[in-house]
Amino acid sequence: MADLNLTAQLREDKGKGASRRLRRTGWVPGILYGGDREPRSIALKDNELKNALKNESFYSSIFTITVGDVSQDVVLKDIQRHPAREEAMHVDLMRVTAGQALKTNVQFHFVGEDIAPGVKEEGGAISHNMVDVEITCLPKDLPEFIEVDVSKLRKDETIHLSDLVLPEGVQIVELMHGSSHDQAVVSIRATRVSKDIDDAPAEAPEVAEGDATEGGDA
Repeated sequence: MADLNLTAQLREDKGKGASRRLRRTGWVPGILYGGDREPRSIALKDNELKNALKNESFYSSIFTITVGDVSQDVVLKDIQRHPAREEAMHVDLMRVTAGQALKTNVQFHFVGEDIAPGVKEEGGAISHNMVDVEITCLPKDLPEFIEVDVSKLRKDETIHLSDLVLPEGVQIVELMHGSSHDQAVVSIRATRVSKDIDDAPAEAPEVAEGDATEGGDA
């Protein structure tokens, strides 16, 4: 997203009250950190940020932020949203330095779900265990997403992190901690089928009045 340039300004006032005042004037509070410089409190233009958040690649791409007359490359590390309105309340941005590895989360793109044998032939259902993953790589190798191909997955089978085909130069952070961190990404499970009515136990027939034999004197 080299063509995306967000505008920011430094902010000195901190706290909830200062943040509310910023939002009322069309700015969103945030923090800029990383690299060899100190963290700085900033505010981003709300309208620019809203447009950027509509683009899926914004969440895992390098883009430019201009603070005053200084421009620098950054990645989005975290975003806090309003619980009801889904609007951005605070953003964390990390500086990117060429030649220095970075860690960030990248979305999964699942392909082949409609033709997976476990779904098409065996009646299973796709279960997404993860939607993104933390990776480490050089800025030049940062992918917009990682593709997960489930087109050959059968029922009761699972794709783990170690099964993924990663772009060159990309490593998954969890796998760097050992095989015990090899998490499940997606699987196909049997769907819950309602019990057929024919399998229900038969009810005892009702006995009509008068059908029972009445006892009498011998």
